[in-house]
Amino acid sequence: MMKKLFKVALTLVLAFSLAACSSPKTTGYKAGTYTAEATGMNGPVKVEVTVTTDAIEKVVVTEHSETPSISDLAISDMPVRIVDAQGLGVDTVSGATITSKAILEAVGVAMKDAGADVEALKKVTSKVQEKEEDKEYTADVVVIGAGGAGLAAAVTANQEGASVIVIEKMPKVGGNTILAGGALNAVDEGSETAIANKDSVELHYTQTYEGGDKQGDQELVRTLVTNAWDGVEWLQSLGMEFKEGTFTVLGGMWPRAHKPVEPVGTGFFNAYQNYIDSNENIDLYLEVTAKEFIVEDGKVVGVIAEGKTGNKITLHANNGVVLATGGFGQNVEMRQEYNTLWANLDESIKSTNHAGATGDGIIMAEAVGAELVQMGNIQLLPMGDPETGSLSGNIEMGVENRIFVNDEGNRFVDEGARRDVMTTALFEQPNSHMWVILDSHDYPTGDEVNNFNESINQLVKDGRAFKGDTLEELAEQIGVDPANLVKAVEGFNTHVADKSADEFGRTLYQDPIDQGPYYAGARIPTVHHTMGGVKINTDAQVISTTGDIIPGLYAAGEVTGGIHGANRLGGNALTDTVVFGRIAGASAAQAK
Repeated sequence: MMKKLFKVALTLVLAFSLAACSSPKTTGYKAGTYTAEATGMNGPVKVEVTVTTDAIEKVVVTEHSETPSISDLAISDMPVRIVDAQGLGVDTVSGATITSKAILEAVGVAMKDAGADVEALKKVTSKVQEKEEDKEYTADVVVIGAGGAGLAAAVTANQEGASVIVIEKMPKVGGNTILAGGALNAVDEGSETAIANKDSVELHYTQTYEGGDKQGDQELVRTLVTNAWDGVEWLQSLGMEFKEGTFTVLGGMWPRAHKPVEPVGTGFFNAYQNYIDSNENIDLYLEVTAKEFIVEDGKVVGVIAEGKTGNKITLHANNGVVLATGGFGQNVEMRQEYNTLWANLDESIKSTNHAGATGDGIIMAEAVGAELVQMGNIQLLPMGDPETGSLSGNIEMGVENRIFVNDEGNRFVDEGARRDVMTTALFEQPNSHMWVILDSHDYPTGDEVNNFNESINQLVKDGRAFKGDTLEELAEQIGVDPANLVKAVEGFNTHVADKSADEFGRTLYQDPIDQGPYYAGARIPTVHHTMGGVKINTDAQVISTTGDIIPGLYAAGEVTGGIHGANRLGGNALTDTVVFGRIAGASAAQAK
């Protein structure tokens, strides 16, 4: 059986067999080595291209600031694809499209310098590999999806003594979890941090339930919050490290979020990888897409899947199947079909989600009779990158120290409110566009990095953030009225001083905005989380439309519905993946 098919960090590599199916005139290049750059997700991506008179000999990415684990596959494989194809019409790497396009653009600039017909090179594509033979595997537990919930389930099932196979349709692991800021809500009752913050599991429960307009299943909410700290300790037992203390993540309502030492979601996957590399009977297959469940006598006993070359892969599960395929934030048709909360969720509204968040697992589960709940509950947040919709480039370090202003320089909402409240207010602003404003309390030197491993100095250099020694100078750079911006900051500072609620009802404060240099970053509304999905019980068993348990089928993570209600608290999604991923893995492993 294929073993250990992935490396989460810089070692994630796949083998490709690509061949050009058409070619322009490939003679007449000016032999030599050429350098060029293009803008990626986090800044410039620089390449070095070596050509002979008739061939692209070598492509190397020499410098970049892309996020580890998210961009690794593009950095390693796009140069290989270009050289093998001898052209620029090759496919981008799914889940790392922006980085892939930056590499293609930079290589195109270099090839133009070498005298190539770049437009002709863009027409050179790669033919698909020949279809591989059909395959058949058996394990105690089959997990569909290698995001946060799927790998939590896989590791737990293996710890319970089960053999495990994980399949993932994308060419890399991670799902939405690896794109997240890493904040995980959990209350360690009795700790100095919880006592100082006057936090408790009960408060976490109340805020989660009421924050979702009391639409969440109370038993599921209770399961989430009471098992959250156990999940943190479990992650630590796998080698994952968290920074000291807690903070308030956007829309989290309380300072109970734990921040991993490693950036974005990479810490989770490095911990899972280390476990998988060190243990037997747990295998992962990438670029394998689940198509349908195998059902015998009413019980789910396996999965029919398709390999990347179109071959059939049959997976038998002795004990059970865990569905962990995520939500449908990137499926515009499904968003529009189920949306009940927003005026419009068509392609004009970008998403923070990875490319594979298309709702496949929800459709599969519905086909075997699973009940879908609260599908209209789709979360937007006001923190999308104006170009991509992603969370990348968000300059905030925590809720307490920053404000939002519109294009006129005026505040317009409680910046510590629920995500739906903030997003609704943002849609009402000119251009549905805002600026995050903060100062050097969060960035004393400028070399500090945000939750996505980007330094403010680099963001300013790349034109993705702005810096001014005074508020007036900052206002001029971002095109807002200086008097309005100064008034907004002064009003905020007044309430920081006396900790009183302001005109928007804001009560979360820490430091005033009074230490230059000052910073601003642009943000727009973006689709972030689909709270609806497959109905489960507290054992993560999938429930049918008749109210019965579907034997052999379990689910965890964003593919499920009924936990978060109409609005998900910031920091609860990663908690969800760990808590219910572990429950699903254990339940499937123990089933017979």
